[in-house]
Amino acid sequence: MKILFQLGHPAHFHLFKNVIRRLKQKGHIGFILIKKKDVLEQLLIEQGFEYHNILPDGRKDHKIGIAIGQLKQDYKVLSFSIKHKPDLLIGTSVAISHVGQLIGIPSINVNEDDADVVPLYAKLSYPWATNILAPIVCRMGKWQSKTIHYNSYHELAYLHPSNFNIEKKKALKYISLEKPFFIIRFAKLGAHHDVGIQGISNDIALRIIKILKQFGNIYITSERELDKEFEQFRIHIKPSDMHHVMALASLYIGDSQTMAAEAGVLGVPFIRFNDFVGRISYLDELENKYQLGYGIKTNDVDKLSEKVVELLNMQNRKKVFQERRKKMLEDKIDYSAFLTWFIEEYPKSVEIMKKNPDYQYKFK
Repeated sequence: MKILFQLGHPAHFHLFKNVIRRLKQKGHIGFILIKKKDVLEQLLIEQGFEYHNILPDGRKDHKIGIAIGQLKQDYKVLSFSIKHKPDLLIGTSVAISHVGQLIGIPSINVNEDDADVVPLYAKLSYPWATNILAPIVCRMGKWQSKTIHYNSYHELAYLHPSNFNIEKKKALKYISLEKPFFIIRFAKLGAHHDVGIQGISNDIALRIIKILKQFGNIYITSERELDKEFEQFRIHIKPSDMHHVMALASLYIGDSQTMAAEAGVLGVPFIRFNDFVGRISYLDELENKYQLGYGIKTNDVDKLSEKVVELLNMQNRKKVFQERRKKMLEDKIDYSAFLTWFIEEYPKSVEIMKKNPDYQYKFK
């Protein structure tokens, strides 16, 4: 089988990397198409994946820029598909849905955001997708009938114990374990669905740092430019090593959704501070059902400070959160193993899951 994967974000590389490797070992051919986004291309190069960059200049984060970028991606995916004739298109991508519908190739759209959280993406992509894969907690609205739900998270495709083991040597290239350390993450919040969304301002960051520095070292990673006062805390980590560092952190605080979820599934307590809090189902589940982290809206800065202090003073914090992680893992499946099976057996896998949704638990 020839499978075309379209990746638009570094998290998508992590989502599919083990799947692509497994399918390749089984004799399948995988094509990877990407656009310029953060460290996505660097990750592919570091880990030796062949790929084609169809949007090397990225896109502008405004309506006209998004529209032009989308048209370019549609054209590039179409041209590539006509030339290489894949049997299946898969990704978190609008283009694969359009191209698949246009030339008769089935497309699987993979997402973990509720449809009402990314309404533009849903309207542009889901009507033309053959099938959609989403976590069981996701609200899919009018596209529910074509959605296959599974009991896992994207992050468990690469951070499930079957797929990830902490390598301290990799982390020690960047940090010291003589003291506890804390990771602060600033997201860019520049996507179309981020309009009107606020996160950690400089003033709030300084407030957090003042609390944290009494307890250990502080490391900042950022998608956006940092003011000079934060440069002393900036850490440059090879993208493929980031999860080894995060797994050893005492606390993660940030306005990034993905990194909060990554911390959570690793059993590292997280505080997510942005205006998406209460709107995204899979993060709500990590926070409310499994108590692996805390979502705080930007109008409650005092609560943020109080939660930081509470966690820093929590007795047996590491043990408590690892126990909570264990409970979460007992419920969830290895998404990488499930996704590999789903692709390899497609479209039979769709019928199997519709008739027997519990079949997924074979991949626990």
